[in-house]
Amino acid sequence: MSIRRLPEHLVNRIAAGEVVERPSAALKELVENAIDAGATRIVISLVEGGIARIDVADDGHGMDRAEIALALERHATSKLPDEAIEDVQTLGFRGEALPSIASVSRMTIESRTRTGDGWARIVDNGMVATDAPVAMPPGTRIRVEDLFARVPARRKFLRSVRSEYGACVDVVKRLAMARPDIGFTLDHDGRRTLAVTPQDSRAARVAALTDRDLLSNSVAVDHVRGNVTLGGVAGLPTFHRGVADHQYLFVNGRPVRDRVLVGAVRAAYQNLLARDRHPVLALFIDLPGDEVDVNVHPAKTEVRFRDAGLVRGLIVGGLRAALDAAGHRSVQRPSAAALGSWHAEPLQPAWAPSSAVSSAPRQGSVWDARPDYRPEPAGRAEYAAAPPPEPTEHPLGIARGQVAATYIVAEAVDGLVLVDQHAAHERLVLERMRAAMADGGVARQALLLPEVVELDETACDRLEERAAELVAFGVELERFGPRAVLVRATPALLGAGDVRGLVTDLADDLAAFDSALSLQVRLDLIAATMACHGSVRAGRILSVAEMNALLREMEVTPHSGQCNHGRPTWVKLQSADLEKLFGRK
Repeated sequence: MSIRRLPEHLVNRIAAGEVVERPSAALKELVENAIDAGATRIVISLVEGGIARIDVADDGHGMDRAEIALALERHATSKLPDEAIEDVQTLGFRGEALPSIASVSRMTIESRTRTGDGWARIVDNGMVATDAPVAMPPGTRIRVEDLFARVPARRKFLRSVRSEYGACVDVVKRLAMARPDIGFTLDHDGRRTLAVTPQDSRAARVAALTDRDLLSNSVAVDHVRGNVTLGGVAGLPTFHRGVADHQYLFVNGRPVRDRVLVGAVRAAYQNLLARDRHPVLALFIDLPGDEVDVNVHPAKTEVRFRDAGLVRGLIVGGLRAALDAAGHRSVQRPSAAALGSWHAEPLQPAWAPSSAVSSAPRQGSVWDARPDYRPEPAGRAEYAAAPPPEPTEHPLGIARGQVAATYIVAEAVDGLVLVDQHAAHERLVLERMRAAMADGGVARQALLLPEVVELDETACDRLEERAAELVAFGVELERFGPRAVLVRATPALLGAGDVRGLVTDLADDLAAFDSALSLQVRLDLIAATMACHGSVRAGRILSVAEMNALLREMEVTPHSGQCNHGRPTWVKLQSADLEKLFGRK
């Protein structure tokens, strides 16, 4: 077969396969054009998830008749003033979107400049059907109907209406986050599903489009390294989701999905979250145009950095600094189910029979007779050497008692604080170990009598290979035959503990993660395992002094608001919630 040139309409369809793979891709191109046109308000309407129709209207600078015709030609653009394609200041410039979309749909373009008349052109699957004047306000409106109707091979690969609509919503949200100064509305099948007005704050726009609780459960990110800046908002580690779909990343105002950025976010939250949980955040990276290539993907969803290491370090360092500054903060949002479990019930005397209490009225007081009397539980109190401090002096309040030998009850100035003593102390021990490692290593405490721990041979092999790493954490051991290790020292800050259980868990961790993780990640896992063994256990009775000491240390320790697995270490029942429980509000 001889080489031949493909006809223009077929070239456009091939380009459409690269750029317009589904309705959300077409919508993304149209909305980006509206943003680049200087719009302050963008109105979007979808029918059947965008498969049947996509409408995008804006109040930008508009186009005249000649510009409309030129916009429908391949490789025609207003977004490159010269041939320097690396210096892209807009969201798009490839010049393929409009002709590509028009080649696989029925497209109507209506536009008017501020000083000219309106004009409309209809292109039906690549062929001009109508070219006529139209009355309309300044701006542009583009309608795309019956996408891929004449390309059945492409149409049959579209997903359900619900899936396509979900992808369109995600596109609009990301573009709306990137430009909080623009108002966006989205209608689907005649129903308004999204509406945001122009805002001054990126954080407020992100919260409006994700979760309004994000504002009160997040930290601001503002970091600079060289000529690269990082801004945005990052959820506290306890404000997490089961999927990574709530992470929004932007480079020079462009929404992207980049593996370098995603990996950096994962590294920043390492050991602050369980491995199957993901943070909620929106990060905005701004850098010179010649430091990033935005044209590595036809749909412009991926980028390539000139110095990827610098960008990765900026994200990890910026997020860590912001999260460290959060201190003991944790998500304080008791679930409706948790609050609903507090309810009033008729009190049954402790001596009453197990069967239902009769509704017949009693004669005299309920204390007149006490068959099968059982003693009431007694509370615990301690004498204080000095009057307890006022709760106003401490964010986590003053300890008032302990529940189930597991939860510390404290009174704060604005409510009731409940602390999981094991989870909280586990985090404190881990942060102490990290600080000790940064200062040169964890102090060791030699055992009076070295302890022999028997394990299977492969577990002993793994421990022997990592013995030097474990010494840095205060664990000194050596091989003791084929199926045992001899433990000579343990970390001093853990105190006397279960040496056998500690070594067994370390061997299990090395078996699970040793081959897949980097040295630093592996060391963090070792530290987390050791911290768990050295923490105050649930079921241990604490004195009031010990409880207050734990609260005070939490207040000055980074990340103490969440345990080593990303769960909150403390929750607060606000005074207003207490009043609601008792019907005072």
